[in-house]
Amino acid sequence: MAKLEKELWNDFDGLLERIENEIINGSSTASLEDSSDFVDGEARCSVRVFERYSAMGSNRVSMNVTLFQCGNGPVRISAITSGGSQAMVFKVNTFGEKAFLDCLQKILDQGTGRGEK
Repeated sequence: MAKLEKELWNDFDGLLERIENEIINGSSTASLEDSSDFVDGEARCSVRVFERYSAMGSNRVSMNVTLFQCGNGPVRISAITSGGSQAMVFKVNTFGEKAFLDCLQKILDQGTGRGEK
């Protein structure tokens, strides 16, 4: 399992759309498995679950991406990958999980708006 957490000063909808499009278009095996969106007052939360084939591990890996924003505050992002191991007892060969997370990191590094934490 690999995890990435960031705070960005971006447009929530634009960032979410860019993440969806670039992950799906960035790999011929990537897919958006499911999504969920919540709004409560000024708070917003969007969850996306992506999956793709990992040639390094000869298996599929998933990535859960959550965006949260309250009012005009920063967009908080949490992304967690899993499923990249072939072992039955101990987790080995997690290269596919890290590589999937690296794709999201590259997306976030492009035009991150006013700044990040």
